[in-house]
Amino acid sequence: MTTTGRPAPTPQDSSPAMTDTSPPVTVTDLAIGFPDGPTLLRNTGLSLQSGRITALTGPSGSGKTTLLRALIGDLPHGAQVTSGSVEALGQDVFTLAPAALRTLRRHRIAYVGQDPGSALNPRMTAGQLIAEVATDPTPRAVAALMTECRLPEDLAHHRPGALSGGQQRRLALARALARHPDVLLLDEPTAGLDPALRDEIVGLLRRLAAHRGIAVTLACHDAHVVEACADTVITLRAPAAPHSGTGVPLRKTERPRLPEARAAAPVDGLRAAGLEVAFTHKGHTHQALTEADFHAPPGSATGIIGPSGSGKTTLLRALAGLQKPDAGTLTWNGQPLAAHARRRHRDQQRRIQLIPQNPLGALNPARTIGASLTRPLQLHRTVSRAEMPARVGELLDDVGLPGDFAARYPHELSGGQRQRASIARALATEPDLLLCDEVTSALDPATATAVMELLTRLRAERRLTLVLVSHELDLITAYTDSVHLLREGRVHLTGAGERVAGQLA
Repeated sequence: MTTTGRPAPTPQDSSPAMTDTSPPVTVTDLAIGFPDGPTLLRNTGLSLQSGRITALTGPSGSGKTTLLRALIGDLPHGAQVTSGSVEALGQDVFTLAPAALRTLRRHRIAYVGQDPGSALNPRMTAGQLIAEVATDPTPRAVAALMTECRLPEDLAHHRPGALSGGQQRRLALARALARHPDVLLLDEPTAGLDPALRDEIVGLLRRLAAHRGIAVTLACHDAHVVEACADTVITLRAPAAPHSGTGVPLRKTERPRLPEARAAAPVDGLRAAGLEVAFTHKGHTHQALTEADFHAPPGSATGIIGPSGSGKTTLLRALAGLQKPDAGTLTWNGQPLAAHARRRHRDQQRRIQLIPQNPLGALNPARTIGASLTRPLQLHRTVSRAEMPARVGELLDDVGLPGDFAARYPHELSGGQRQRASIARALATEPDLLLCDEVTSALDPATATAVMELLTRLRAERRLTLVLVSHELDLITAYTDSVHLLREGRVHLTGAGERVAGQLA
């Protein structure tokens, strides 16, 4: 672990809330791991300061999320503190009674995880979700919080399912701020956001620290964000392991290429024409897609880019059959494709697979990785029951994970390892098309590149068609043949990655 920092704030930067100079959170020589299993966090020290921003960096698997959750006394199931302590606001979080720990989490320390959407009640509107936890639940205060977090005010009447991933992330941040916490913990707060919105959130975090006196801590892989907002940077090291599972990126000169004849394939691939999707709640309508056209030819890699809230995830879910469009048509290899996945033929369901932004959305936390990979094998009967254990091992090997990971649970894996396991699950059905939603947004650059190289290799070896949603324009332009640019639910431009990306500059 290494620590770097900026000079302490000058007096004019300080607010009245910063008069108490005692650290609100102190971590001393903390190490966390599983009995007779992997180490999640090596011995680490940390001291947070009111009005200051601390960034946690390091490769996937170095323990950033584990450390953040340890600050609120939340350890992965089965994990243990092997050394050290955490003192938060004068209390040892690991010895607090359950009621006292709940009070600490509700009122003093706010945590926003990597997948904040999973913590949002799908039956409540955005405004209700903020008011539910706010110290001031009035509509005026709720509207002010939404504005502060760069959420359009008209989204107050819409449920989380009508929001983009980036909007859900900002909604979770608004809920956290509504409690007026002393400490704010954020896990990859700018993942899945376009550069302009990312910079606005950076500015918001700086204002929160300076004017509210909040001690802000964020786990982040984005070097721009860390440089722009962090007063102190703590770099964690990955625990030593016989197999990290992150993989070694192939050199570009070694990248596999599809056979040239593949481009001349007679089938049409996946095509959408005139898709319309609108979300309506209590008379308020949000138009997510408007006359959207899309085409992914067989064997191609097609990117989808655009600002946060432009409809990228909605389009991907419509292609996957998880969001029924209000109008428009879908075809697969020239044949009609049902709008809802459950109405598609079993063979169509098998051939088109979605890899969600959050791999925990595809991996049941109560099941081992092996059990999660076995489930689609059973459902689609791609191999016999006797062959399933061997096939699970092959799938893990295909994505660069050792066979003994079959016995591990998702919480025992790093972010990069979970993403690879999620890809393995999608591959279990032997698909023709993978729909990938921001699969690298919460990964460090080396792991993100390794995942993209993995997808490229699988594309070549299995003749897969890839559709990739991402805000990381460098990855999209490097790993796709063509790109669709979405703005306000419309496909504004389609073409080579460099040309389309230039439209966002």
